[in-house]
Amino acid sequence: MASPRYLQLADSLASAIRSGKLAPGTRLPPHRAFAEKLGIALATATRVYGELERRGLVVGETGRGTFVRDPGVPPALGVRQTATDGLVDLVFNMPGEASDADLLRDGLRRLATTGDLEAMLRYQPHGGRMHERRIIAGDLARSVGAVDPDRLLVTSGGQHALAIIALGVFARGDAIAADTLTYPGFKSVAAMQGLDLVAVEGGQGVMDPDALDRQCRSRRIRAVYLMPTVHNPLGTVMDEATRLRLVDVARRHDLWLIEDAAYAFLEPSPPPSLAQLAPERTFHVGGYSKSIATGLRLGYVIVPECHRDGLLDVIRATTWNAPALISALVTGWIEDGTLRTLEENRRRDGADRQRLCRHALRGHPVVAHRNAGFAWLPLEGGARAEPIVTRLMGEGLLVSGAEPFATSAAVPQALRLAFGGVPKADLGDCLRRVGEAIGAPEGTG
Repeated sequence: MASPRYLQLADSLASAIRSGKLAPGTRLPPHRAFAEKLGIALATATRVYGELERRGLVVGETGRGTFVRDPGVPPALGVRQTATDGLVDLVFNMPGEASDADLLRDGLRRLATTGDLEAMLRYQPHGGRMHERRIIAGDLARSVGAVDPDRLLVTSGGQHALAIIALGVFARGDAIAADTLTYPGFKSVAAMQGLDLVAVEGGQGVMDPDALDRQCRSRRIRAVYLMPTVHNPLGTVMDEATRLRLVDVARRHDLWLIEDAAYAFLEPSPPPSLAQLAPERTFHVGGYSKSIATGLRLGYVIVPECHRDGLLDVIRATTWNAPALISALVTGWIEDGTLRTLEENRRRDGADRQRLCRHALRGHPVVAHRNAGFAWLPLEGGARAEPIVTRLMGEGLLVSGAEPFATSAAVPQALRLAFGGVPKADLGDCLRRVGEAIGAPEGTG
């Protein structure tokens, strides 16, 4: 039985793309022109382009047209781990120092001589051992205020905390408001649970409370996901007045607030957290991957009392408990002051890298927090991200475009550069090559 006409046409175009006959960056004809050329219905042409986009072979850009993708570049670059043999990875932020391995050795020696190793070999309480929850809660008092350890649940990383909130609080089809650019990991969690992400406009990573209010008046929204202190990917810190206005909207429309504080430690003097301003409706999520090491997966979530037991059940169903060995290591480093030293080192290192970035990309509109190991680079003059990503990949540099971060239909043309794990001796040259791939800044040609 012959396949439908739209699939035959999609297969033909797919073959031309994979063979290189249609080169990456080629602009395909508008739907109507394509339909007229082949004598097919406009609806059929739309299905052809939709099928190619589903296969990751083209990308539609609002107001600009449909462009051929490079088949060698994963369409979700920046979401799934990419093989990096021989490549410099500017996609995944992997902060660290050569001395980190010695830190781990010392921590393991301490546990071997003073820790209760027998207890670590047994099942743990689902929300973590209470004495460790008290240690984490005490440390968070610096940034979050007083925390009841009974409402703090230990998780296997911040990503796990986001997942258990999605599984334990929301139902398939629920609408969650988010910035137009947001953390790709939360997009993955939302897709897994069948949640509908609603893009809310704002400026430079700061959600507009009035825009959120309008969305809430037009449809039923259950929660809003925010990164108010050091937004990923933009690095913005939301001011206190805007936080208070968002809390007011949340209370008027009975929204849950999901506050992601993964990078909050980079800001030494943050405004009050949402967990302080609205503890009755805020899920405050954090972890230690960015301040200590990405391989030590330990996180936490401070939950409203009414959801504590439900989220404990989800932890039980997903991981049973966070690894006791890792939680003992991390809480030991909190107690002896190592965590604070590491946070200071990460801020200092991030500031050094930002100076290198702004020097290498001078003249380009770099958007970043002053202490972050990542930056956002809007493209100017009609430049498109995908050809630049493709070129740099061919030169041994992996960078991400905006698509993994976008929640709106219109995806901005920009690059996200994560350079926390690149040796500083090499970073300046890597970033200069990024600048060369982009071209001269506007007004300097």
